Amino acid sequence: MQKNKEILTTKEVADYLKIHPLTVHKYARQGKIPAFKIGTDWRFHKKYIERWIREKSDYNLNHHKD
Repeated sequence: MQKNKEILTTKEVADYLKIHPLTVHKYARQGKIPAFKIGTDWRFHKKYIERWIREKSDYNLNHHKD
């Protein structure tokens, strides 16, 4: 994956998150991950994916304290 690439494909997001591409599709359909469609294909802004990761990380840190 190119470092400065702004728009990612489903496969690139799956590789980046280390999850299956079908899981990325499911999350996109359910609105669980920031995404948009071009025709029938899902696309993802890298900056929104990175923000989503930070938000999920912050949530987990704040809500799962021992």
